[in-house]
Amino acid sequence: MDDNKREFIDFMVRAEVLTFGDFVTKSGRNTPFFINAGKYRTGAQLAGLGEYYAAGIDREWPDGIDVLFGPAYKGIPLVCTASMAMHAHGREVGFCFNRKEAKDHGEGGVLVGSELNDGDRVLIVEDVTTAGTSIRETVPILRAAADVDLVGLIVSVDRQERGTGSLSALQQVSEEFEMPAKAIVTLDEVVAHLHGREIDGRVVLDDELVGRIDAYREEFGV
Repeated sequence: MDDNKREFIDFMVRAEVLTFGDFVTKSGRNTPFFINAGKYRTGAQLAGLGEYYAAGIDREWPDGIDVLFGPAYKGIPLVCTASMAMHAHGREVGFCFNRKEAKDHGEGGVLVGSELNDGDRVLIVEDVTTAGTSIRETVPILRAAADVDLVGLIVSVDRQERGTGSLSALQQVSEEFEMPAKAIVTLDEVVAHLHGREIDGRVVLDDELVGRIDAYREEFGV
């Protein structure tokens, strides 16, 4: 695990995006950890987030991307800040996102941002994927817009748990849509980095919480 990944984990904790306790996921599972990108709330945090996504994209897709696509709603600021960070480092890519409801006036349509053209290499950018539902909604929208090449999906954290079958949500998306699905960091890396460490004077992941995470992964992990 490189320094950039360690810094990103600390960054999520300080922004209260990565938290530990008692939560319920969208799929109804009781989980001892939660990732909520909706907690990013300042310009500094958003700028930092873009840098971490850009680093992850550069690591996994060093070339061959034309457009970043962000599913509404949380994907919208993600593609904006990631494309800005990539531009700052000399790599120009477009960004695009969808509306929840098609616009019937003005320019109309369901997509906003970079126009999609046949052959465009599109990378989907999400916060986290637990069941792959938003990706299954997103792919038909992209393919209806143009004959695009879906080069992959990147999320902030791979929870490393089953989706709707025996595979993890990321593995399932990768297999179903024949594209790589990657994360900036994995749950294994989060636990390895945070277990017993102090951040700003407190231990955020102690032995008891690690035990609960292990139990959760015994039931839902891959």
